[in-house]
Amino acid sequence: MAESLQIDSLDKKIIKMITKNARIPYLEVARECNVSGAAIHQRIQKLIKLGVITGSKFTIEPKKIGYKTCAYMGIFLEQASLYNDVLQELKKIPEITQCHFTTGNYSVFIKIFAHDNEHLKTILSDKIQLISGIARTETFISLEEGFNRSIPID
Repeated sequence: MAESLQIDSLDKKIIKMITKNARIPYLEVARECNVSGAAIHQRIQKLIKLGVITGSKFTIEPKKIGYKTCAYMGIFLEQASLYNDVLQELKKIPEITQCHFTTGNYSVFIKIFAHDNEHLKTILSDKIQLISGIARTETFISLEEGFNRSIPID
């Protein structure tokens, strides 16, 4: 049986600090929280074990490495039962950074980064639309990302 999810105010304070800066030293977190570095380490390990924290990563700024076009695409499947097969094919396309199985008009909603509109067109026509099980797509180009944040910790 999975360990029950128990997060107290110290855990919440730790989560707030490390989501602002994943590279913050445990000792700095400990000083701010008035506990030992070992206590912070134990708390973070517990949060990882509970699945509250799933890891840390560096974030790449797509425009800085030549990906100037961000687009979202709604995908209509021929049948909802084809989702897993389509998902496996979409995973093979490195420019797709997110994929969601959704309710509403689309069966699948994805986020794509491309060098430019021509590259986006190539990804769409030479990769995505060739996947068996996709009936049609609808693409939305993002003009600007207003913000991107983690869920707040109360």
